[in-house]
Amino acid sequence: MTDTRPTPRLRHGRASLAVSFFVQGAVFALLVTRIPALQDRYGVSDGLLPAFLAAVPILAGVGSVGTEHLVKRVRPGLVLRWAQPVVSIALLTAGSGTALWQLALALAVFGLSVGALDASMNMLGVTLQHAYGRSIMLGFHAAYSLGGIGGASLAWAGAHWDVSLPVLYAPLVATLVPVALFASRWYVDRAGEQEKDGKQESPEDEQESAAVSMKLLLPLCLVMSFAYIGDSTVSNWSAKYLEDVLHSSEQLATVPYNVYMVTALLGRTFGDLGVRRFGAVAVVRVGTLLAAGGFAVVAAAPGAWVGMLGFTLLGVGLCVLVPQTFAAAGRLFPGASDAAIARLNIFNYVGFLIGSPLVGALGGAWSYRGAMLVPMALVLATLWYARSFAPTPARYGDGHERSRTVDVG
Repeated sequence: MTDTRPTPRLRHGRASLAVSFFVQGAVFALLVTRIPALQDRYGVSDGLLPAFLAAVPILAGVGSVGTEHLVKRVRPGLVLRWAQPVVSIALLTAGSGTALWQLALALAVFGLSVGALDASMNMLGVTLQHAYGRSIMLGFHAAYSLGGIGGASLAWAGAHWDVSLPVLYAPLVATLVPVALFASRWYVDRAGEQEKDGKQESPEDEQESAAVSMKLLLPLCLVMSFAYIGDSTVSNWSAKYLEDVLHSSEQLATVPYNVYMVTALLGRTFGDLGVRRFGAVAVVRVGTLLAAGGFAVVAAAPGAWVGMLGFTLLGVGLCVLVPQTFAAAGRLFPGASDAAIARLNIFNYVGFLIGSPLVGALGGAWSYRGAMLVPMALVLATLWYARSFAPTPARYGDGHERSRTVDVG
């Protein structure tokens, strides 16, 4: 009987990558939740602020494109190992400067490096999922959500006790950077396994790794954009919607996003079990219906508590889409997963850029209730592309599993 248990190297690689996802979730939350404090520190006007905020995802897209080419020469694990400290130091720099150019430079470095970090993290996650032969990708994104909750909670505490940004960021960065660097010793990626086994990439492998068809990848790119349009709608508009449309108190208006993050964490924690039991297609379809239903409940809510129920459904539904989209890209291009994920990751930022301005424009010109129906319709379109998440022969999962101990990609 073949031993299908993961090797200690794979288990250590899984734990170390989860640490990286956790750290990134915390760092990103510490940036986005303290944007008002950054605005006050540097005197950024309301008119200039959107340009600063838009520059980050645009540069992150550039960083993701660059990573696609970089990993042809450097292992994704090495990219992640050095991108993560740069992201953390850029956060500290953004919170410690005094001149506007310093903020601009820090956010530019943050954007470029976070694109490389997001792409390389998910490359390693997909590689490990291939190696395990079963769904583990949602668990990594659960670690990201947990880090986000921790970072947002620390940011709330800093705002509550009026802690300056340098005092808030410095000890956290001083702690998180060494932790991430220490964990990076156990990253597992395809090239690392080839070196360990004494294998060299053949010209045929190089040719295969370059073959990513955007026509085949496009459905997953659209799903990624739709998911992040939904996510950015919640993160940017849930508080305003509850307070202005559903007439909640200011304190209650802060609750929906926290509920959304917690339910996303729970959904991702147990989501891998659902994928193993029912398959990726079923999980994506159920998540899509729950997310669309959540938007419908929010749009029709007569009061704040029903609105929060809608945001709860959104958290449960949307949380499965992004990890499964990355995993599907890995299955679709098993010999070119790094390139496919780098390109797919760009549409993370496309969705983020589109979502918030779209809802704001529709809300101002029409109504915020009606505006919620647009991301609902876009997310619902994922049902049309659900078959793109189906496993294919000779790959892994749902009746096509490989050995979990020898396959790393």
